[in-house]
Amino acid sequence: MTPEDTIKPYELQDVKGEEVSVSRSPPDNEVEYFDKVGDAHQYTSNLDEEGTPTGGRSRHRFRNPVIRNFLDSFKRGETTAHVADLENDLTTAVSPQLSNYHGSIPSDEVVVKKEELKRDINHRHMVFMAIGSGVGTGLLMGNASTLNSAGPAGLLIGYALMATCVYCVIQAAGEMGVSYANLIGGFNAYPSILVAPPFAFAVGWIYTLQWLCMTPLELVTASLTIKYWTTKVDPDVFVVIFYVLILLINFLGSKGYAEADFFFNCCKLAMITGFFILGIIVTCGGAGHDGYLGGRYWHNPGAFRGDKAIDHFKGVSSVFVTAAFSFGGSEFIALSASEQSNPRKSIPSAAKMILYRIVWVFLASITMLGFLVPWNSPKLQPSDDGKKISPYVIAIEIHGVRVVPHLINVVVLMSVLSVSNSAFFYSSRLFLSMSQRGYAPKWFDYVDRKGRPLRAMLMSSLFGVICFCATSKKETDVFAWLMAISGLSQIFTYFSICLSHIRMRSAMKAQGRSLGELGFKSQVGTYGSAYACCLLVLSLMAEFWVGLAPIGEGKLDAESFFQNYLAAPIGIAFYFGYMIWNKDFRIFIRSKDIDLDFGRQVFDEELVKQEDEEYEQQLKNAPLWRRIVAFLF
Repeated sequence: MTPEDTIKPYELQDVKGEEVSVSRSPPDNEVEYFDKVGDAHQYTSNLDEEGTPTGGRSRHRFRNPVIRNFLDSFKRGETTAHVADLENDLTTAVSPQLSNYHGSIPSDEVVVKKEELKRDINHRHMVFMAIGSGVGTGLLMGNASTLNSAGPAGLLIGYALMATCVYCVIQAAGEMGVSYANLIGGFNAYPSILVAPPFAFAVGWIYTLQWLCMTPLELVTASLTIKYWTTKVDPDVFVVIFYVLILLINFLGSKGYAEADFFFNCCKLAMITGFFILGIIVTCGGAGHDGYLGGRYWHNPGAFRGDKAIDHFKGVSSVFVTAAFSFGGSEFIALSASEQSNPRKSIPSAAKMILYRIVWVFLASITMLGFLVPWNSPKLQPSDDGKKISPYVIAIEIHGVRVVPHLINVVVLMSVLSVSNSAFFYSSRLFLSMSQRGYAPKWFDYVDRKGRPLRAMLMSSLFGVICFCATSKKETDVFAWLMAISGLSQIFTYFSICLSHIRMRSAMKAQGRSLGELGFKSQVGTYGSAYACCLLVLSLMAEFWVGLAPIGEGKLDAESFFQNYLAAPIGIAFYFGYMIWNKDFRIFIRSKDIDLDFGRQVFDEELVKQEDEEYEQQLKNAPLWRRIVAFLF
């Protein structure tokens, strides 16, 4: 860390709007293309009034500004950093960091090179992202087998326990997300600073592989979902359509992703709300042909699968990984911090919305699912032709309600595509981050002028090609193995977030730093992170047991073990591989040696308090509806 890496503290009025650096960016309308290969992509302003070059070399220009700007957008972006861009609406960091992982920046030029992703994700996007993002295969499809394994009570208990853990994780991620808002890679970059590089390398690659596999996984799920309507059309026909759609959305950059995700999330939330209302009506006998249901299925076939207490416990244990996978996406609020226009405002608000997501989207809908579907229903298992039906569709279909199951299946399909869209977006950003930290080939460290990590997006596109296995008879096997990589890795990621949070607070205490430097503080503190770490370790132990000795089988099953625990040996290989290759055998960086200034925004404690008091005073004088909205959101 050198003095040049940090902008010296100034008063707010001295820095607002000042340009910190930099190399001159040429006008978009003056792009020229030279005949010589070495002269390609040069800029000049030496043109006469008719636009003819004044130099002696022959040059070709595209007079159409649309074509010209389109071609320019693919060039590497080298952006000017403005101090005003680093300011939040509520407060300003005293010393926002502009360091990257490749060394210090010259003192006469402060340029954010190769890292400038567009900040197009605003507060509206973040609210719906916090509630709806990630709601896809795990909740809407994966819970069919989980309900069959655990029963309605086991399913609810497993999700409730994991929900308490996820809330603590999101609070920790929110705190660090505000502090490290300009650190590309979000929580995947925290362990390398706060824990140890080998741990960061292993967890980073596991998480990156998870989301690289998620795009084909969700597209395969989409083909399985369409089989509800027809099995005559080749599934790859639909997969091609969906694959191209995902590419087009992400080609528009973070703005395109955010708007598409906003639309998908609105549809998902509307479906969950409608399902809950209709579920109450069906349970009370107001619709369907089965009359009053009440708690019928909790008594027969029962609230838990199995007759012994050990079977009940094993059933609850089997839910943890599926629940963690289903909650996956909640951490996006921290991962996308580098592309949010105001992290200090949007991240705490989104963290608050996670609580609504947990109660409404997950616990409420899962409870209703247990009242509508018996755990021994044969429809919960995939059919011989690979047809896999969402338990939410089954819940309405088996009671004779027409039309609605088709509508729910449409939204399930949209939800799966939504997660596929998110997976493509975040896997490319993750791969970019891995490249910038030296954990992946440097060639992928490329961001164009529209803020798109093009080469990383190419890698995501290549992984997405796996989805074309949908036409194979082994489609469900591919689905199972992709789930094997994706499911368990979420637990490792959650653990790394909480451990990084504990280490950051420990370092601040050891180095005598005030918590007032934080723009947002976790409501559950380090106790919540410690609780989450303990529960996640217990979840890994339980999954090891369930994977090795599956429910309902009296023998050990190696295939089941690897389908449930494949991410663990992959993570171990990455961890020790990094240690041996780099001869770095550190398990932890000592608290006193952690560099708390690297990549972190240090907030002015007095200024934060003053602005928070002003905000509270404004709310106090605001109309009642404004105070209610501020309290809820």
